[in-house]
Amino acid sequence: MAASLQSIVRAACRVSPAVFQRIHRAQTVHNGVRVLFGTPVLRHFFNSAKLTCDGVAAGAAEALESLSRYRDKPWDYLESEEYIERYGSRPVWADYRRNHKGGIPPQKTRKTCIRGEKICGNPCPICRDPNIIIHYQNVNLLQQFISPHTGMLYDPTRTGVCMKQQKLLNKAIESARDHGLIPTQLPTVDYSGEDFSNSHGAVGRTPLPPSYTHGEPWYAWYGDIEPDERELARVKKIYKPYLK
Repeated sequence: MAASLQSIVRAACRVSPAVFQRIHRAQTVHNGVRVLFGTPVLRHFFNSAKLTCDGVAAGAAEALESLSRYRDKPWDYLESEEYIERYGSRPVWADYRRNHKGGIPPQKTRKTCIRGEKICGNPCPICRDPNIIIHYQNVNLLQQFISPHTGMLYDPTRTGVCMKQQKLLNKAIESARDHGLIPTQLPTVDYSGEDFSNSHGAVGRTPLPPSYTHGEPWYAWYGDIEPDERELARVKKIYKPYLK
């Protein structure tokens, strides 16, 4: 019985990443052993079942220890034996398949896998593993979501990442590029064949302004214009009160 409950706790800790992301620092004592539980869901589970075996408490403490081990340095998890045994050399999203109704997959990924204390049945590749933490210094993880050919971020419909984690990936990758941890491909334009000198025919000297004498119109063609007498009389009649 104790072994089966311990396996259930370990499976819940492995599949449900939000169990320890919303820690409320609640402590209970079972047979003199002080145990720290992650969420009210786990507290309700242990309190309702009234478990007093030290094996279950040790399993919960082991799961908490594994989470806190990579919290400060999340990039160490990608080099651990646990990660290699689970994923190998493949990306974390390689074997992920989203469960959906019908034969046509949805056009967009879900908004989030965790809503408060409710976790969906098949979390995305990042939400399902609590040891995967998005950080701008976790370069090996971020490069799994970047195309090596174009340098662009993979679409979430290909990786299966929920929209909440996708936004965190976008911010982390931008920060990593700003810090120079991930190379950035910028378009280059070759201007070697362009002529920027002013020796060609399109560029010439500005002609000198014509000499101006008082009383003459500024433009030579302005003096040749003869206005319509009837139109001029109509305008004068309209603006007669304002004319001096």
